[in-house]
Amino acid sequence: MRSIWNGAISFGLVSIPIKLVNATESHSISFRQIHTEDGGRIRYRKFCELEDREVTQGEIGKGYEDADGTIIPITEEDLSSLPLPTAKTIEIVAFVPADRIDPLQMDAAYYLQAGGAPAAKPYTLLREALKRSNKVAIAKFALRGRERLGMLRVVGEAIAMHGLLWPDEVRTPEGLAPDTNVTVRDQELDLADALMDTLGEVDLEDLHDEYREAVEEVIAAKAAGEAPPQAPEPATGGKVLDLMAALESSVRAARESRGEEAEHAEVKSLPQRKTARAAPKQTGGKKSTSTTKKTAAKKTTAAKKSTAKSGQGTVKSGQGTAKKTASSKSTAKKTAAKKSTSRKRSA
Repeated sequence: MRSIWNGAISFGLVSIPIKLVNATESHSISFRQIHTEDGGRIRYRKFCELEDREVTQGEIGKGYEDADGTIIPITEEDLSSLPLPTAKTIEIVAFVPADRIDPLQMDAAYYLQAGGAPAAKPYTLLREALKRSNKVAIAKFALRGRERLGMLRVVGEAIAMHGLLWPDEVRTPEGLAPDTNVTVRDQELDLADALMDTLGEVDLEDLHDEYREAVEEVIAAKAAGEAPPQAPEPATGGKVLDLMAALESSVRAARESRGEEAEHAEVKSLPQRKTARAAPKQTGGKKSTSTTKKTAAKKTTAAKKSTAKSGQGTVKSGQGTAKKTASSKSTAKKTAAKKSTSRKRSA
């Protein structure tokens, strides 16, 4: 790794030659400015306003603008010969517990590399002293035209330094908290604790930049002449008004996502709320009632049909008897008439 600064660590009367190396790198995707009509690059050129001509990087230096607009040139030699012990030295001023450092003060991170064989012994001595004390070193150093604060700590077998903001560079959070009185119930805290426990810990190595990956997919698709992938439809959800219900649902969803049984999603029994909802439908009972009604209806219909048929049979039987009776009477009349005729002839 390329060093960006060479100097020494001042540890009391011990001087440790070191090289400063960037401990982090950016993987963000950078874009160029283009002319939207033809895709031409947009470039910025540096002009000298006195000569009205473009100048090269080698012709550009530093200057301080005074209150009256006067520019005072400042050279690298001026900065390197500042009357400060931290101009080329990381001066350790104290050792404090790590929890004394406010994370808001954290700035860029660097690795300190031992500058050659002579620095190996004092470098190792400082590293082991930091390990055994469980403390971090507070130091002052100058970089990029200003004096800065730094925090030295052990990372693996190396010493790392975090740049720190000066205390007056950190803003206070006044006026940012809710200005209304809010009461948080123990039940809500219990559910919040349960949600935190369910989400658990995470291995930071498993986290990655999904935004950068999505941008890379868009670039690859457009380079291949294909349509870029479309964003999925956002989940539609109503406005959550009940904090307890939201916490319960969050715990349940978190446990289901981890493969735990849904029946264990309830954290603790809560008092049932009075609602105007109707009682759940009893599907089985209705089916049984419906079946009974249908069976009874079928039996009634069958009985009616049977009665009707019996009635019809009785009517037909009566009609047949009546016919037979009428036929017998007719036969009797005919017989009586014949007898009367025979008698008259005999006389």
